[in-house]
Amino acid sequence: MIPVKILAVRYLASASPALAKGLGAPAGYPSLGLLTTDSDDATYIALDEATKAADVKVCYARSFYAGAANASTPLAGEVIGILAGTTPGAVRSGMEAAIGTLSRVGFEEVHGVPFLAHTVSSAGSFLSKEAAVAEGTALAYLIAPPLESMYAMDAALKAADVRLCKLYSPPSETNFGGGLLSGTQSACDAACAAFRDAVAEVAKLPHGTEH
Repeated sequence: MIPVKILAVRYLASASPALAKGLGAPAGYPSLGLLTTDSDDATYIALDEATKAADVKVCYARSFYAGAANASTPLAGEVIGILAGTTPGAVRSGMEAAIGTLSRVGFEEVHGVPFLAHTVSSAGSFLSKEAAVAEGTALAYLIAPPLESMYAMDAALKAADVRLCKLYSPPSETNFGGGLLSGTQSACDAACAAFRDAVAEVAKLPHGTEH
């Protein structure tokens, strides 16, 4: 696994009401926690875990253009995530859960090609909304570079009884692609395995044959 670098973390115990509203924080969620890292998709998974660990909502989460290798400033990285909570303690608990998840979730690499193939066993409020599924649904979170992602998405969809919930057609802000698939946990695991194998196939033989 490629380790995720946590670049900056800050807390606002009671954010300006105008700022909180502008960032999408729900009424009654005045406390904010801000996070930047060098891996956007791993961070989205981690933010979703935060919503299951504490009374927090993901009020703002955006990827930055071009990716972490081209970050504009030292602490920008690839993504900003903002949690909104009912209390400062709730936000800290949620952020701790997110940071803990980032120590376990990240991109893999095969023949120099990075990709993410991760089963979210029970989606929280953030990813369930993104995928338009009920909370608690299992999801396969699949991301890879442009061609690899679309080729591997096809393999994942054919490998198991899963449904395409969200397609991230390339290029994303970070020039990748992929999607979210729903199904049973075992079906999502099988889809992830097929995605991983297909990315490896393209990475090893980009033109489809040995040269």
